[in-house]
Amino acid sequence: MRFRLSKSMVLTLSISLIGGVAVLLFILLGPPRLLAKSESADFCASCHVMEDQHTAWQNSGAHRRIRCVDCHLPNNNPVSHYLWKSIDGMKDVVFFYSGNVPETISLSSHGEKVVQANCIKCHEEEVERMDQSRMCWGCHRQLRHRLTGTIAIR
Repeated sequence: MRFRLSKSMVLTLSISLIGGVAVLLFILLGPPRLLAKSESADFCASCHVMEDQHTAWQNSGAHRRIRCVDCHLPNNNPVSHYLWKSIDGMKDVVFFYSGNVPETISLSSHGEKVVQANCIKCHEEEVERMDQSRMCWGCHRQLRHRLTGTIAIR
């Protein structure tokens, strides 16, 4: 028993594939600076549930000069970065529009691994002789976007 595609099915699949590729290229390449804008701290803060985290980040000393995605997304290669950007972004959209945003926002286990790896990557020389199995924010509590600078978010 052989499966044969009709001409209309082939046409439909071809149009869907071309449309999918066009949407992907549009997201990746245009409109100008769309991708860069979506990686800015202001973009992350545009969601009202992130206002407290954004305010804390603004008061966090040296780290206020880096973008949210520099800590919160994998930065070892572009494919992993954009894959997790898509996954995390869709997860945030679903939580937000379903009304299921947790009262206290916290990192997932995957998020913890990503942030830890990014801490080590940026501070490689400082931590090369330290126990890297401990989470950096265990000691550097201000990195958790709470009790940072002059504000106290609980």
